Amino acid sequence: MQRSQETGEFSAAFTTTQWSEVLDAQQTDPERARAALKNLCGRYWYPLYAFICRRGHSPQDAEDLTQSFFAHLFSRDALSSVDRSKGLFRTFLLSSLVNFLNDQRDRQHALKRGGGKQSSLGMRWRQKSCTSTSQPEL
Repeated sequence: MQRSQETGEFSAAFTTTQWSEVLDAQQTDPERARAALKNLCGRYWYPLYAFICRRGHSPQDAEDLTQSFFAHLFSRDALSSVDRSKGLFRTFLLSSLVNFLNDQRDRQHALKRGGGKQSSLGMRWRQKSCTSTSQPEL
């Protein structure tokens, strides 16, 4: 994480991308890729955390979401598609983070609505309408 030299506090600002680190993270050499990923996490963890906080999440939730986002990003090998000619790395990170947060919100709302469980009433109605041979009156 980047600390301000004047105050010693973490900065919510995105630093200039070190493309050599991004390219190293794309390497097949596990040691080199692991070191680059560690540096990228350290460089971008706090700005992404601050972004999540500004969207209204509590500090604890923002920490969890930031960690989950990095795990999600690396589990999908998303950095392999990053290309300097396509735009800024921070734009890629923020777009990916916003999509991740939207997916998380959708999952939470789905759980609040029953988590995909079908009510027995809905099943009975559907079964009756599918097995009924009579035509509706017009």
